[in-house]
Amino acid sequence: MNKIHIIGLGPGHEDYMLPIARKKINESDIIIGAKRNLENIDTSDKETFDISKGLSKMIDYINENIENKTIAVVVSGDTGFFSLKSFIKKNLKDVEMNIIPGISSVQYIFSRINESWEDAYFLSLHGRNEDILEIVKSNKKIAILTDKIWNPQKIAKELVDNNIKNKIIYVGENLSYDDEKIYKGSPKDIIGIKNSNLNVVVIVDNE
Repeated sequence: MNKIHIIGLGPGHEDYMLPIARKKINESDIIIGAKRNLENIDTSDKETFDISKGLSKMIDYINENIENKTIAVVVSGDTGFFSLKSFIKKNLKDVEMNIIPGISSVQYIFSRINESWEDAYFLSLHGRNEDILEIVKSNKKIAILTDKIWNPQKIAKELVDNNIKNKIIYVGENLSYDDEKIYKGSPKDIIGIKNSNLNVVVIVDNE
């Protein structure tokens, strides 16, 4: 049985993809990933599977092909940071995996705002409900992966509505791409910005 490669693509732009990630993608027969990730790499001579078809169907597809084809699953950012790897590991326990890490969007935004991240609290709001107010109150530095519901404006409004003022919010939009934008402001400032759904938010104490 072949190994399955789980490959982190980095924050988005191809310049931030590791050479070994390119190598393993080139060596694979099948590439599995989200549509946006598949569009960012060359799959012209590969079979592809878009995970929007369903994760259970993805597992079936892998099981059907793992014996005689080399499979790569590509994920945004880093393989170990809120990625598809955990789901695959849970559902394909007998399949050997080769994990190729990548630069996460969180690492990237901290470098762009010149802040360290070893003391940050990490949070994903992709389809999750968290007590964000308590987390913000309890931590001096927070990195948040947002989604369409929990977008930067809703996060900022929660802070304003609950009288949490002494914070600075950074919003990283389309990180690493040519149209990258990074906003900085108070919670009240951030409520008024208009941006895309592809964001990372960092909240720090205003010292």
